[in-house]
Amino acid sequence: MAGPQKPQDRRNRRPEIQQEEKQYDERTLHIDRVARVVKGGRRFRFRALVVVGDRKHKVGIGSAKGADVTAAVTKATEVAKKHFVEVSLYKGTLPHEAESKVSGAHILILPASAGTGLIAGGVVRSVLEVAGVKNALSKSLGSSNKTNTAYATIAALDSLVPADKWITARPKKAKKPIAAEDKTEEKPVKTEKPEKVAKKPAAKTTKKKA
Repeated sequence: MAGPQKPQDRRNRRPEIQQEEKQYDERTLHIDRVARVVKGGRRFRFRALVVVGDRKHKVGIGSAKGADVTAAVTKATEVAKKHFVEVSLYKGTLPHEAESKVSGAHILILPASAGTGLIAGGVVRSVLEVAGVKNALSKSLGSSNKTNTAYATIAALDSLVPADKWITARPKKAKKPIAAEDKTEEKPVKTEKPEKVAKKPAAKTTKKKA
């Protein structure tokens, strides 16, 4: 017979932690220390740049300052959630190319075929990933300032137009209405000119010598 079962050691038990799936993907792009000069010296604070998105079609950017890094990131995240931009995607890529310029930053983004991936770096790559873009090409043509680059990327994504709203054909020009008088007027009938009959050369008369 089996002996009495020993109670399980409670020390080995780990409480089951229910991990809640985050609705948004939050990424900190840049943290900078800023200073404010006052009478007694300098007051240092932190500025955070955060991008938030749902990896489907929404993305937003926020920048805020705080006494410490955690406070700055929290404030920037709240700002980003209040300024979401809807991005129109087409089969995991962009519907067409877009270009935007914010201050000194100049960003160009292009659609790419499936399997290309994201050919982008730094801030642009993070923004495209959070927005849900899987295949795209990008090029930075201006300043490398991260804040301006991030806002330029958002502006380029916001300018995208979905394919169903494209104007594929030019509107036909309406024909000018013909006046009633013009309809009644009869066109002059062309009369055929009589053919010219070629004249025969006159016969030469020979004079008889006397």
